[in-house]
Amino acid sequence: MKNYIYIFLIAMVPLIELRGAIPVAYGIHTANPDFSLLWSYIIIAIGNMLPVPFIYFFARKVLEWGKNVNLKFFRNFCNWCLEKGEKGGQKLQAKAGRGLYWALLLFVGIPLPGTGAWTGTLAASFLDMDFKKSVIAVIGGVVLASIIVGVVCTLGFGAVFGIK
Repeated sequence: MKNYIYIFLIAMVPLIELRGAIPVAYGIHTANPDFSLLWSYIIIAIGNMLPVPFIYFFARKVLEWGKNVNLKFFRNFCNWCLEKGEKGGQKLQAKAGRGLYWALLLFVGIPLPGTGAWTGTLAASFLDMDFKKSVIAVIGGVVLASIIVGVVCTLGFGAVFGIK
C-alpha cells in the first residue's frame, strides 16, 4: 500500500507529475511483480489530476494577491509568473486559434518537464478558457503523456529514468 501512496504523491508534485511517477512505478513493479501497473496508472492519473481544479480557480488569484505583498522576492516572483502567463497565453492563443483545446491537450501530453497538468491548467486559467473543456483537454493530455512514458519504459529506456 505504501508504494501506491508514494507514486500518488510523486504524481502530485509540479514539474515531476506522472512523468516521474510512471518510471518509479515500473521500477517498483520490476522489484515486486505483485505490484500492479494497471492500478499504478489509475492512482498516478488521479494524483496528477487532483490539483487541477485548485490550480484553475485559485493559482491566478494567489499570484494577483502576491504582486502586492511587501516581500520583494515574492512580489517579483508573482509579477514574473503573471507576465509569463499572460505572454505565453496570448502567444498560444494566436498560434492555436480555434484549436486552443487541442493545443492544450498536446501541450500537456508532451512528456517533458514544465508541460504537464499543472502548467497546462495554469495556462487555461490565464486564457479564461472554459473549465470543463480545459479539464477534458488536460485529462486527454495526461492520458497521452501516460501512454508515451509507459511505452518508453516498456521498451527498456527505463535506464534513462534510473530504473534497473
